[in-house]
Parts: sequence; C-alpha cells; structure tokens
Amino acid sequence: MSSSEYTTAARTAVTADDMDTFFAAYMRAYQAITNQSDREIWSEILHLVGDLPTDAAERLARVCAAAIPAASEHARHGIGVLEQTVARSLSEPAVAVRAAIAADDMDALCDAMMRAYETTTKDMLIWSRVLDVARGLPAETAERLAGVSAAAFPGASEHARHGILVLVSTIAPTLPILVDERRAALETLSNQLGYLSLLSFDPVLAEAELASGRALSPEVVAVYRRAACERYPLTGVVDIARQSPEPVLNVGEQWADQALELAQLSPGWHDLLAFATTATMATPNAKWDLAGRVLLAKVESFEEKVLPLLEQVGRPRTLPLMDSSVAEPGPVNDLYDPFNANAVRGLLWLVTLRPPQPTTARVLAGLVETSLRRLDGVGPRNPKVANAGVYALSRLTGEAALAELARLAATVTYKGTLKLINAELETKARALGLTRADIEEMAVPTYGLTSVGHAEFVFGAASATVTVDGAGAVLRWFASKPVKSVPASVKRDHAEELKELKATVKDIGKMLTAQVERLDRQFLAGRTWVYSSWRERYVDHPLVGTIARRLLWIVDGVACCYADGALRDVADKPISGEVVELWHPLGRSSEEILAWRDWLERKNIRQPFKQAHREVYVLTDAERRTGDYSNRFAGHILRQHQFHALAAVRGWRNKLLLDADDSVPPPIRELPQWGLRAEYWVEGDRDDWGADITESGSYLRLRTDQVRFYPIDAPENRANSTFRGGFSSDSGGPATPLPLSDVPELVLSEVLRDVDLFVGVASIGNDPTWQDGGPGGRFAEYWADYSFGELNQTAETRRDLLTRLLPRLAVGDRCTVDGRFLHVQGSRHSYRIHLGSGNVLIAPENRYLCIVPSQRTTAPDSFLPFDGDRMLSVILSKALLLANDTKITDPTILSQLL
Repeated sequence: MSSSEYTTAARTAVTADDMDTFFAAYMRAYQAITNQSDREIWSEILHLVGDLPTDAAERLARVCAAAIPAASEHARHGIGVLEQTVARSLSEPAVAVRAAIAADDMDALCDAMMRAYETTTKDMLIWSRVLDVARGLPAETAERLAGVSAAAFPGASEHARHGILVLVSTIAPTLPILVDERRAALETLSNQLGYLSLLSFDPVLAEAELASGRALSPEVVAVYRRAACERYPLTGVVDIARQSPEPVLNVGEQWADQALELAQLSPGWHDLLAFATTATMATPNAKWDLAGRVLLAKVESFEEKVLPLLEQVGRPRTLPLMDSSVAEPGPVNDLYDPFNANAVRGLLWLVTLRPPQPTTARVLAGLVETSLRRLDGVGPRNPKVANAGVYALSRLTGEAALAELARLAATVTYKGTLKLINAELETKARALGLTRADIEEMAVPTYGLTSVGHAEFVFGAASATVTVDGAGAVLRWFASKPVKSVPASVKRDHAEELKELKATVKDIGKMLTAQVERLDRQFLAGRTWVYSSWRERYVDHPLVGTIARRLLWIVDGVACCYADGALRDVADKPISGEVVELWHPLGRSSEEILAWRDWLERKNIRQPFKQAHREVYVLTDAERRTGDYSNRFAGHILRQHQFHALAAVRGWRNKLLLDADDSVPPPIRELPQWGLRAEYWVEGDRDDWGADITESGSYLRLRTDQVRFYPIDAPENRANSTFRGGFSSDSGGPATPLPLSDVPELVLSEVLRDVDLFVGVASIGNDPTWQDGGPGGRFAEYWADYSFGELNQTAETRRDLLTRLLPRLAVGDRCTVDGRFLHVQGSRHSYRIHLGSGNVLIAPENRYLCIVPSQRTTAPDSFLPFDGDRMLSVILSKALLLANDTKITDPTILSQLL
C-alpha cells in the first residue's frame, strides 16, 4: 500500500465509522515512515482524530488499549502517540466544542473554545486541535462565532483576550472584527528581541493583518525579521517576514535609521539597501557583484554616504530592546540586529566595487574591531560582519588597507577572523614575492609623521604638533603661542582637516599597541634583518622608530640601543654593521644585563615592554625529576574569562570551558618555527552551580595543572570539559610529551613566562576583596597562600626593581624592601605590601587591609624602566597612599585603620 493509500484508507474508515480499520491504516502509515514525506502522511492521519465524534473517539481509545499488549516496542510508541491524541480529543473542552457545533450554539462554542485556550498553560495541543476544528467551519458559521467572540472580548481576562484574538484571526482573518485590538496586541512586540517573545505569540495575528492588506508597523516587522534569522525559526515566522518587504531595513539602530532616510529620498538607495540585505553567503559571487555594480550606478555619492553609515554600526540603539527570557536586557542592546547585519555585510562588499576613499580602510578596520568586541555570555558581537570587513579590506588597493590588515593581525584574538586575516596577508605576501614578516613591517604607515615620533600641521595662522609619547600620541595646539584647546579658527575654517587629524591621533595609538604586541612576540621568531632594511623599517621609521629606539638589539654580535642620535653599545660607542637581531637576556651574563639596565636608566629610556628586565625561566631540579612536564604553575585558581583574554593576546589557542558534556583541547601555543606546541592543562572549578557557573554555562574559575611540550604534529589531547577522565588523544591516553630537557631554552623560557603572566594576572589571589575565600570560603587557604606567599619570577623581578627605584621616590625614606614585602612606614601604622599580589597587611599584628585599586591606576611621577606591569603601578600607588595615611579620606579604608 502506498503512502497516499494509507490516507485514503483512514478517511474511508472515518466515513464508515470503522475504528478498527482506521487504527490499522494508522499503524501501517506509522510503520512505513522512512522520510519526511512519510512523516507528513502519518501526521495527516493523526489529525483526522480531531474530527471524530465523541463516541467514535472513545471506541478508538478502546482499540488502542487492546492492541498494546501484543505490540512491538516500536509499535507501542506509535500507539502511545495516537492514545494521547485521542485523549485530547476526549478532553472536556474538545467534547464541548463538538457538541456546540452540532447544536449550532455559538455562545456555547465560544465558551468551549476559551476553556480549551485555558489549557495552553499545560498542553498546547488541545487548543491546537480545536482550532483545527474551527478552521473547518462554514464561512457563515465562522462569522457568527467571530461576532460572539468579539462581544465577549471586553469582559474577558487578559489571557483569554489573546485567545479570542487568535480565534478570530484564525476563522475570520479578513473581516473587520477586533482589528484595533489585534494591532494593539501586535504592538506589544515592538520592543522585543524576537524569537523568545514569539514563542507565546501566535503568528496568526500577523498573518491576519497581512491577509487583510494591512502592513505591520516597522517595529513589529523588525521582530519577525530577527526571529526569521534564527537557525531554526518558528513556524510561520519566515513567511511573515517575507511578506513584509518594507521598510528595507529594521528600525532601531542608528546607522539603519539614517540609511532609511536615504531610502525615502532616493529610489536608488532604497533598491541598493534592499539588495544589501541579500548578503547571506560567506563571500559575494560574480553574479552578486554584477548586480551590485548595476545598482551602484543608480546612486550618487555612494562612498561619501556609506562610510559615515558604517562608522555608526554598533553604536547604542535608538530603540532599546527587551529579551523576554531575562529580567534585565543584558547584552541584548549591544548585539547587532541580525537582519541589518546582513545589510552591513552587503554594504561592505559593495564598498570594494568602488575606488577607496582616504578613510575607507580606517572605517572598515574599525568596524572589524567593533564587531569583535566581546559581550558577557555571548562572545564577539558579530563575527560574520567582522569577516566581511576583513574581506573588504583584502580587496581594497593601496597601502592603507594593507596597514590595517597588518595591525589587525597583531590585535585580533578571535580565532575565525584571525585565520582570515592571516590567510589574506599570506596571499598578499606571495603575490609580492615577500615573506609575511616583510609585509607586516612594510605595511606600517607613517601617519604624516615627518621625523621619528613628530609631525607639525598648519591650519592658517594656527598650528598643531603630534608627538608620539610612549603608548600614544599627544596633540598640542599653537596660535602664536601654546594654547590648551583647539583654536576657534581651526574649528571654523578647517573642520574636515581637524576631524582627520583627531582620527589620525587615535590611529597612531592603535597602531602603537599593535606594534608593541607584535614585537613582544618576536623573541621566538628568530628573525634577523639586513641592517639597511632594519634601519628603514624600525629605527628610522617615523612611527615604529618610537618603539625600536627603546629596545636593545644585536648588530653583528654587539648589543646596542639608540641614544643621542645613534646606535650605541653599553660603553656609548656608536655601532653599525650588517646583520641585526633582537636582544634577549637568556644566555647573557648578569654583568651585561645589569650594565644595560643601568645604561637605560641613565639615558632615561623606558622600554615598551620588559626586555632588559625580562624574566628568564630555566629548568629547575623539580622539572628535571618530573621529566616531561612542569608543575611550576599548577594548583592555582584563575578567573577563566580573564585567562581566556590574556591567552588570546599572547597567541595561545584556548576554548572557554563549559559545564557540559563537551570534548575540548587544553590551552595551546603553537610554535611552527620550532616544530613544537605547548599545552597548559587546566580544568573547570565547580562546587556550587549558581556561584561557579555563568548564565551561559561557562566556568567562572579554572584550576591549573601541568605545562607540557609536544611535536607540533603530535595527536591532539582532549578532555571532557567537566574534566571527567583527564586528557587523552586519539591513541587512547595522552599524547607522548617531549622531555623538558629537549625543549630549546628560549622556547621553555618564553612559554613559562606566558604562563607566569596568566597566573600573575588572573589568579583570584590578586583580588583584595577575596579575603573571605570566595563562595563558601573554600578558596580561603589558596587566597592566603598566594596573597602573602612565596614570590614568582615576575614578582622577584619587581622586588629587584623596587630596590633600585625607592631612593628616587618622594616616600623612599619611608619604604624598604624585605623578602616578599615592601614595608611602608605611615603615621598611623606600619604596612607590608606583598610584591606578588599587591595585598596589604598592617604590622605588627598582620591585620589585613583591603584596598581595591582603581581600574585606571597609573604609575607615580617617577621613572619606570618599562611599560606593561600594572601590579608594579598598583604597589607604588598603595605605597604613596599609605606613607601619607593621615591624608586618606576614603571611608572604607579609614574604617580599617582605626
């Protein structure tokens, strides 16, 4: 028997009132299910149950009960579904609905329908079945039922009113009954995110409006469009979105609202924006590009108008949204509207079809960064838009786009987008016959700087200088003499040039950060340069020179640094040569290292990151005993999300651990130049779900374990994210690690330095508010041990530096370094600041003093030999505060000093 014959047999059985035959047809259809089409046939037969008279339904229930004992397990499931359907057909509301229809009593029918609707809080299918029955009513009967329902509407409860609207919209969608009430109900969606709000909102209300020829409001259209963008959209939502072509974009985002104004003024812009929303594929194909070129020809000033729109993507919404699943909006209003996000991608692709403007690359790179900004519980805001921005940058011609790609390669941490950036840079390098490193070095722009770290700009009678100072650029103004703010004449007569100059200053800051991070990762690259190229790309480059001149280099085997207009060795002798490499303290004598530290201090050179003071990690006796793993950084408790961010910045590949049945690798740093990979084994910490797990299911904290090294092509270790069973590879147990003694000294040192950084920054022991030990006090012992225990290598470097710095500080005569602590003598008490955690004890009773540092803690006005050690700044700031403890006004601190 074919599938269609099953349906025919079932309908014939219903007509003949033969429930045994109906049951047989149903079961044959159920057992024949092999695909979606067969499932639809079976479902159609199942729906026939709702049309059965009550006595027939009761007889069918007895047939089902009699068949179960002899049925197979598979057949029992089918019978069970049929029994549930019959039971719903025999429910009191369903029986009452059929009786009212038979009696042609519309008041009773309306009442029975509403009783069925009340069951939706427990079982939606009873309401669904009686609605199916109501759909089959003759038009005249349906109109009478709609009229009676409308009359009952004013006196009904709020919940019942929604049921009446659904009923009327189902049986009489185009009749002018409860239209205003229906539209008012739809408007309650206008500030909702989408999918979850529509779970309890029947699409038939929107369908009825559209069937009547009335458009939904722009706000409601946006809700349905957003819900239609879900991977698994609700039934009916996609059709409603498709039937709502206007407006061309969703309202509620700054850029989209302005774009809609363009669409209203220009049919060409209207059609172009509508086309942009079709950008749902990974990259545009030739057909898409061709259609885009045709539409671009119909709009004026595309480049001038689209770039300001793209600059506004990601700014605060003009129509804030609510997510019905949570009490607070959370990150909802920071997310991109998914429908509009497609249009953003389309506009990015269209930008590549026209000649770039001077600011195009900057705008596109900024949008990449905006789209990758992480949201709590979500991750990056919109990686697809970021990827479209990378695609657009890669298709632009000119040095500006290449420079932005190179900058993004040093700052982007999101794996998918970074992979695209790296691939594009590799492609461009091959096309130019250069290495990837060459491309990154050559792509750094000068930003108008005419000498290393300096530029001057003239605006009529006024002028401005840009000076690169450390990690940023300083803009100063002159109008015959120095002035504190922008001269009025510049604002009035040079508005566009002023805007561009301010943007340039911001760009310089971003690029400096990227170059510092790139150079800090160069120690393991083993790169050497030809002297002339190195001078051009580094020491004499107007921007990079501000970094390179503060670093130590090796020229033809001689260590040197730039000072007083030339490269000089530690004896101040000018240096030149042929081959250059970056200096690292590993393998250098202590005398040489100390001599360079003295030299840098004497020349007042502040290094962009630790180099002369860089920690060196050598193999310990304990690691020689363990052989192939290091426990040096095991047993710590880290904040997972802070660790995750740090790992990405330092080039580690890491996945957030979830409290779920998921297989994940450990944090990994791949070192292809050395043919190695490093792993840091961590596991999620969970004792109490509410206190240890985020709403999205990720662990708040991690427990740390071993550091291991492997050949880069060794089988990947993986573990269940709840850490049941530990790590293992495809071969069964963990992959075989390398003996630590076989790991090159430089690799071991730099990898362990990374791990020391992770612990030093992300450990809960650094948090002064965790004196109580955190949730349930279970971390009290760890917090105490870490907060005031032995120093790690970074803290030891900090101790040595503080010993040298104290004589220069205004409070130096009141401070001494002793072991693990900086001792500070105040007027009220004596204090001990731990050099690792920065936490404070009041001497002599060692009473804890909680001082929470500001997130913007800055170093005191004294020379520091390097940037990047925030804890050093925190310790010095606390020392200055406590040395003058009679001037403390903070009531939280004062209350602890009594």
